[in-house]
Amino acid sequence: MKKPNPEIWMITFPIPGAFAQMARMVEENGFDGVGIVDTQNLAADPYSELCLAAHATKHLKLRTSVTNPVTRHPAVTASAIATVQAESGGRAVLGIGRGDSAVAKIGERAPSSKDFARYISQVRGFLRGEEVTLDNGYRSRNEWIARANLPKVPVDVAATGPRVIEVGATFADSVTFAVGADAERLTWAVGHARNAREKAGLDPSTLKLGAFLNVVVHPDIARARTMARGTVGVIAHFSGMSRGAAEGMRPEDRAVAQKVGETYDMSRHTRGDAGHAQFIDDAFVDRFAIAGPPAYCVKRFAELLKLGLDHLIIVGPGGDVAAPDQMQHVALFAKEVLPVLKSA
Repeated sequence: MKKPNPEIWMITFPIPGAFAQMARMVEENGFDGVGIVDTQNLAADPYSELCLAAHATKHLKLRTSVTNPVTRHPAVTASAIATVQAESGGRAVLGIGRGDSAVAKIGERAPSSKDFARYISQVRGFLRGEEVTLDNGYRSRNEWIARANLPKVPVDVAATGPRVIEVGATFADSVTFAVGADAERLTWAVGHARNAREKAGLDPSTLKLGAFLNVVVHPDIARARTMARGTVGVIAHFSGMSRGAAEGMRPEDRAVAQKVGETYDMSRHTRGDAGHAQFIDDAFVDRFAIAGPPAYCVKRFAELLKLGLDHLIIVGPGGDVAAPDQMQHVALFAKEVLPVLKSA
């Protein structure tokens, strides 16, 4: 039986006063879902905006892309995403990672993979309405969720390195890889996740898999590369955070990711004019991202569709790209690329 084409999601920032309209536009353009960042010092609250989007759309799936285990207690995270689930009639997804800008901006550090796994287990317990033993030994239950009889909220782990992939494969419903658009590395990530699922005594076929992909569609490939450089830096620096995080990368790309990780300037997060962006040359962008004219992007996607991923989350231009260029990318993707992905 042929596997359905992957869901196509767009990731964006929650903008008060505008996000509901943006979500409606995303739905009208044919996307399956929208994800919004949870980074309290750089953007508005994602759960509030997702609830507004729930009432502005009919079918669009709604997720955090991504939250973290540091800035919110597990009971708070469960209550927040369950609220989105209730307001949307079952369209919510909890996307969670170890933490990046949200954690850095308050001077904290991401948890160990072991602590991350425990947090996910606690959140899932709250979402099931169960009694949960917290880190301080206190036993707690989210009473309103226990009474609400909501549809299950899928938990998705954003992962780059092998240990976090293993956490997601063992404790979550799905894993979304933040490893770039190189089919060779994505193949490694898929294999590692499925092996980890099996080692945990779980059926690998029950694990959904996806990828964050840096994508910029523009008629001029040079301009597309420039527009992509800011968000390529965001995803690439995940691979440069530690030696293990670069596993599965080509040697030449590993060297770039390590330089970006060592020099990453969080004050210029998502921007292509940041100092760390100097290490991201055109060759790296061409391998790590999908940036160029529509026909070129379609060809790159065709290679990735063969991997059988369940969802693709599109990460667009950098934060220093002007709004008209941002909108041109969205329009070209929606008109020239998305229909091909839907009918492939």
